[in-house]
Amino acid sequence: MITAMALTLMAGAAESQTPIACAGEHRQGAIVVCRTEPGAHVTLGDITERADGEGWIVMGHDRDAPAAKTFRVSHEGWVWETQIEVEAREYEIQRIDGLPPAMVTAPPDPELQARLARENRTKGAAYTSRWEGHGFLEGFDWPVTGRITGVYGSQRILNGEPRRPHYGIDIAAPTGTPVIAPAGGVVTLADPDMYWEGGLIFIDHGQGFTGVFMHLDTVDVEVGDLIEKGQVIGTVGATGRVTGAHLDWRVRWRNRQIDPEALLALDVSDLR
Repeated sequence: MITAMALTLMAGAAESQTPIACAGEHRQGAIVVCRTEPGAHVTLGDITERADGEGWIVMGHDRDAPAAKTFRVSHEGWVWETQIEVEAREYEIQRIDGLPPAMVTAPPDPELQARLARENRTKGAAYTSRWEGHGFLEGFDWPVTGRITGVYGSQRILNGEPRRPHYGIDIAAPTGTPVIAPAGGVVTLADPDMYWEGGLIFIDHGQGFTGVFMHLDTVDVEVGDLIEKGQVIGTVGATGRVTGAHLDWRVRWRNRQIDPEALLALDVSDLR
């Protein structure tokens, strides 16, 4: 729980007051859920969002978040501001050699490039979702159990070439293993055959805080479905560009890649 933050300016209020209470960690890859005045504008670093009608707001820090950020709340003429420290993390380096070239780099085929462009537009549109529900308040569970074969933030070097960091958790499980929704939300993307991801589902858990489920064998939900925590949404597969059956679970907030494992310990009960 984050509680002690210095007040720098809040017109008309006692200096002992802090107008926002938060659960979570200011740590690279972590989620922070806060409650403040309904409709207040909350700034974390270079992103400003507005609290909903009950004062809830969800935010996060990406993999390479800077060591210090401005944290600000403004509402109806007053402004409160402090500087926060973001805890740094160390990440694993993963080397994978002997992969077929097509699993590392998309071939320069015009039809394939057109397909990838279409799929990128589809994913980009789904990320604009801003569901008004509060799935992120329910707490998060593992979507599937199995051996962890890839962790958030690790730098992958494929066939000797450095690639983008891995932003998800890879969980190995047999094809056909049920995948459940770790928290409630609305389905914003459901496609059984994406080039890189194979079977792919997006769930907006609230305010655009989006869970991503990749390489599914079956996709058992449709866009627009309201999903309850624990509901089966699909099954583990080896679709897309993979080397074996597993679930790649990712979480994204405002173009920030969040560590899914950071969600599992989140407890907002003191904010209700």
